[in-house]
Amino acid sequence: MTPSPTYTRQPWSESYSEIIDVRSKSEFAQDHIPKAINLPVLNDDERAEVGTIYKQINPFTARKIGAALVSKNISQHLTEYFATKDKNYRPLVYCWRGGQRSGSMASVLSQIGWRVTLLEGGYKTYRAYVRQQIEDLPQKFTYQVLCGLTGSGKTHILHQMRLTRGAQVLDLEALANHRGSLLGEEWQGKLSPQPSQKYFESLLLEQLQNFNPHQPVWVESESQKIGNIYLPQFLWEKMKQANCVEIQIPIAARVKFLLEEYPHLVDRADILKWKLEKLKSRYGWDKLCHWYQLIDAGEWELFVQDILQYHYDPTYRQSIKRDFPKAERVLSIPNLSDSSIDTLLDYLLPNFLALT
Repeated sequence: MTPSPTYTRQPWSESYSEIIDVRSKSEFAQDHIPKAINLPVLNDDERAEVGTIYKQINPFTARKIGAALVSKNISQHLTEYFATKDKNYRPLVYCWRGGQRSGSMASVLSQIGWRVTLLEGGYKTYRAYVRQQIEDLPQKFTYQVLCGLTGSGKTHILHQMRLTRGAQVLDLEALANHRGSLLGEEWQGKLSPQPSQKYFESLLLEQLQNFNPHQPVWVESESQKIGNIYLPQFLWEKMKQANCVEIQIPIAARVKFLLEEYPHLVDRADILKWKLEKLKSRYGWDKLCHWYQLIDAGEWELFVQDILQYHYDPTYRQSIKRDFPKAERVLSIPNLSDSSIDTLLDYLLPNFLALT
């Protein structure tokens, strides 16, 4: 006798062979359970077609056409994706509300003999869980904020802290896919989009759930808005109450580091100029022209130093004074070499042994 699908409203308390999101590609892109795969039973065009028929003709005709499309797509997934799964395969399946789309996929997989679990209430159940957890969980941790002017290598230092010392580091810029400034948009050959606000919160929750509340969580001194992403209010309030460690580094070393970190801006001066146009109303056309001249002349060190001193440093000092007033320590290092960072980490984390 083939097993029937089982239902759960708390899938995060169980483990599964795989999590399958059967919604359309655009729904999946907006947000999904982290590590879920997308096997749509209706693609975006098909879903729109069935919806139009439902409204303009009648629900019965829409259900007939929808069933045919769903059957065709499930058949394709069985041939192309599920063919290699063994008899112990145990997936969790969900759609928007835990209705017909996930039910159709679960029914077929169960008939084959796999133990299938359906998320009762679908994505809406998961999203309600995220919203609740994103209010509660950030308040269970003690945060340590790393401050420093642009180019001080805060993200780099935190990465080394995590990799070499095993410290808990919450990399908000990585989750938001943005470096948190005017020129901070991430590139991967071309401009790489940020996640949606909802998916950022899903990723953030996943990260926080992996942390030990009895150990401090290190985080960079971000603004509440990273690109187009907003930090949840409860996390933001906890960060502002945290003790800060400020890193100071000579401006020449900061310029060198930034040119190494942002080679794409040197390679695509046209995009750099387009981004700088956003500062015209603030600093005027004369200053913008001066930056353009330095860029056209290839005077990259002078350009970076000037924009740091004229724009980034004053802006950052104002935000730190406003948002992170609890500066516990100020530490100076000559550069961002491995030896300088090791010495810094020895001081910051005296109770952590370097990982070998």
